[in-house]
Amino acid sequence: MQVAGVFFNLTLPLNPAAPSLFIYKLSDMSLILHKAHSRGHANHGWLNSHHSFSFASYHNPERVHFGVLRVLNDDWIAGGEGFGKHPHDNMEIITIPLTGALEHQDSMGNKEVLHAGEVQAMSAGTGIHHSEYNAKADEPCTLLQIWIFPEKRNVTPQYAQKYYDVEAVQREWHAVVNPVGKGEGLEIHQQAWFSLSRIPAGTKRDYDVKRAENGVYFFVIEGAIKLDDQPLEARDAAGVMGSSRYAIEANEDAFVLAMDIPLQLPQMG
Repeated sequence: MQVAGVFFNLTLPLNPAAPSLFIYKLSDMSLILHKAHSRGHANHGWLNSHHSFSFASYHNPERVHFGVLRVLNDDWIAGGEGFGKHPHDNMEIITIPLTGALEHQDSMGNKEVLHAGEVQAMSAGTGIHHSEYNAKADEPCTLLQIWIFPEKRNVTPQYAQKYYDVEAVQREWHAVVNPVGKGEGLEIHQQAWFSLSRIPAGTKRDYDVKRAENGVYFFVIEGAIKLDDQPLEARDAAGVMGSSRYAIEANEDAFVLAMDIPLQLPQMG
């Protein structure tokens, strides 16, 4: 699949038995460390993108997925630029704008503008086409786009977006995405929860795993934290498993995304 000069290669071999090849023990948990500088990088001029997992021209056989988490792209898009109409199917796609605004149009008839402070969730299911453009001509937008394998194939496509509760994010791990029927966030077809939290420097905020079969992929959007004994700085990430609770302490004021996701890939045949 190719959009505006960017080729999306998702035909990479997956290992359903293991979330990653590089795992080491830290206290009672297993941890996979992904430092910001180790990510794939592509600068197309209008698009400057960092890939936590293999994507487009970046292929690393040791960085294909963490459980059902397939794509985590950290994107900068120039004013007025973006991705023309392109297809998706059988993927749960979550977009979190960090600055600016993103215009979305799709084959379901949705035409929306997504702003920083909102989250978008789209179930591609049986198939959709959509486009995404920076809604402002004179300033860039930045965003995280995340792709999750669904728990079942060929669902009816759906789209939703909403502002998250800023006050809740300040005081707790606030779930902004959750499985269908299991919360007040945006619903997706997977046993996965996405939570955001702003943690003041010197503050501890433990994270409790939502489901015994899940691991958690922590991504530091801003600031610096310590995940148990592992320091993480801005744009660093760590996938963890083997514990029901993780200790988080902010070394600096921090904004963190926790993706609580199944470690086993679904059998979708």
